[in-house]
Amino acid sequence: MRRAAHSHSDVCIVGDGAIAKTTALAFAQAGQSVTLLSPAKPSAPLDDASWDVRVFALNHTAHQLLSSLKVWGALDAARVAPVDAMLVNGDGAQAGALGFDAYGAHVGTLAWIVEDRNLGQALDAALRFAQNVSLVQGQATRIEWTQDAAIVHLDGGDTVTAPLVVGADGAQSWVRGQCDIGLDYRPYGQRGVVGNFACEKPHHGAAHQWFTGADGIIALLPLPGNRVSLVWSAPDALADTLQAESATELAARLSAWCQDKLGALTPLQPELIRAFPLRLIRPHSMVAPRVALVGDAAHVVHPMAGHGMNLGFADVAQLVKTIGEREAQRGIGDERVLARYARARKEDVMLMLLATDGLARLFGADLEPLRVVRNLGLNLLDKLPALKRKMISHALGNQR
Repeated sequence: MRRAAHSHSDVCIVGDGAIAKTTALAFAQAGQSVTLLSPAKPSAPLDDASWDVRVFALNHTAHQLLSSLKVWGALDAARVAPVDAMLVNGDGAQAGALGFDAYGAHVGTLAWIVEDRNLGQALDAALRFAQNVSLVQGQATRIEWTQDAAIVHLDGGDTVTAPLVVGADGAQSWVRGQCDIGLDYRPYGQRGVVGNFACEKPHHGAAHQWFTGADGIIALLPLPGNRVSLVWSAPDALADTLQAESATELAARLSAWCQDKLGALTPLQPELIRAFPLRLIRPHSMVAPRVALVGDAAHVVHPMAGHGMNLGFADVAQLVKTIGEREAQRGIGDERVLARYARARKEDVMLMLLATDGLARLFGADLEPLRVVRNLGLNLLDKLPALKRKMISHALGNQR
C-alpha cells in the first residue's frame, strides 16, 4: 500500500488553467515555494493547419506580466496577432460607430490575440524549468485550517500544507465553495458562439464589433494572415440555431455584417463551432482566511470587452506585489495582507463588472428609443478624444 505523502510549501495553488500556471510562476519568481495542484495535461501540440477556437485578447498588463515570467518570448509568435484598431458599430438604420486605434492611444498595439493552446504550451514550458514549483496531481477533497496554515486534503490521502491557498480554479471554483463565500449569479440568457474563418479582404489588424440588438453582440478578432476569430454573444434561442447550422451557413449570416469590411468568410475548420454559457458571477469576497481568489474564481464578466482573462492576470500581478510588500512580521497568508489585495483589486474589478453588465443590458434591449440613444452615444463618444483616451488607457491595463 502506498503511504500518503505530506508536502509543505509557501503557496498551494488549485487550478489547471493559464491563470493558475501564471500564478505559480509569479510566486516562484518572487522566491516562494509553490505547489500547483491538479495541473492539466500538457497542452495539445499546435497544428499549423488548425486554429484554436478559444482565443484571448491580452492587454498590456498581461503582456508585461508574461514577459517578466519569460513566457511571452516562448509563444509561437507566428500565431499571435496584434490588434492595431477596434471598430465598434451600433444597430439599426442610424447605426452609431466608435473607433479606437493604437496611434491615438500612443502605443504600438492595443492588444494581442493569442490562442489558448499557444499560451498553454508556453506556460507548460516555463513550468518545466521553474525553480521552487512542485506539480501535484490529485483531486482536492477538503481544506482544513489551523492557526498557521491551511491543509489541502487529496482523494488519495495526500496533503499539501501551506500558509496561503490560491483559488485559480475557474468560475465553478471548488476553493471558493470550501470557504463558503457567497456570490451574486445571473445568467445572461446568451451563449458565446465561437469559430474561426478566413476572410476575403485583409483585416489590417482591426477588431470589429457589432451591437445588433435582438441578435446579440458579434465580435470578429484578427488572427495572423487573412483570418478572424468569431465570438458571437447570441441569445439562447439564436445560439441553438447557430449551432444546428453548418459553419458555412454561419459564415453566410456573418456576411450581412462584415461583407463591406472583410468580404466573404470561409470556415477554417467547419467542425469546430463551439458555444459556452454567458453569465455574471460576483463573489462577495476575493479572500478568506489564508485563501485568495484570482481569475474566474474571483469574478466572471460578459466577454464583450474581451477582458475576463486580463482581469485574472491583473489579479495575479497584484497578489504577488501585495504579498511581496508585506511587513517583515506578517506571514504570507496574513489576514491584513490579503485584505490589502482585495482592496487593491476592488475598483478595477467593479468597474469592469459594471461596464460590461451595463452595456450588455443597454445593447441587448430591442426597443427603438434605446436604439436611438445608444447609437447617439457611440457617435458622441467617438467625438470626445479625452474620454476615449481614458477608456483606452483602462483597457490597456494602465489604471494608474
